[in-house]
Amino acid sequence: MSTDFTLHAKGREDTGKGASRRLRRLAAEIPAIVYGGKKTPAQVSLSHKDVMKALENEAFYSHIIALDIDGSSEDVILKDVQRHPAKNVILHMDFLRVNKTTQLQTKAPLHFINEDICAGVKLGGGIIAHSMTELEITCLPQDLPEYIQVDMTEVELGQTLHISDLVLPKGVESVALSHGPDHDLPVVTINKPKAAPVEDDSAPAQDAADDKASEE
Repeated sequence: MSTDFTLHAKGREDTGKGASRRLRRLAAEIPAIVYGGKKTPAQVSLSHKDVMKALENEAFYSHIIALDIDGSSEDVILKDVQRHPAKNVILHMDFLRVNKTTQLQTKAPLHFINEDICAGVKLGGGIIAHSMTELEITCLPQDLPEYIQVDMTEVELGQTLHISDLVLPKGVESVALSHGPDHDLPVVTINKPKAAPVEDDSAPAQDAADDKASEE
């Protein structure tokens, strides 16, 4: 199980909303929780600057992270990020402990390729509509994909790709499909372009004819 990211954290005992606000304001740190496995949940804090830099990389959201807590490292994945609604500020983070022998459940981003040259757009003038941009999956930590690629080359006008149409990496399964075929949700559709409104050229001619008849 490889880790491509490392974050340094400090354990904290002072919890609650007031403590979290002071942590963010005075120390430029982010409150976070680490849970899962056989250990009890741990309250930690991380450097806001370091986290913002890590979040610039999309892979950070779906890779194993080596979280160093006061010198002791744990393998985790990012489960949730709470952001300020108006400012570029992280308010809180959740991390889930993982180990190489236990299946984990998380979300992987979908990368759509060849949209500009796909049959439905290039030949049919269709419009692409995405129903989802990420997929909930289960896999072992070493099989965790950075993203799932969706090749749009052969998708035709009016066609919809469902979860079952996706090519998942080895060892990766869809959570939705594990619940049965009724959960085979749409992923992307190429819709037909809306027809332009047709002007009725006969209307002015008919009005002119009516006016002439009334004059007679």
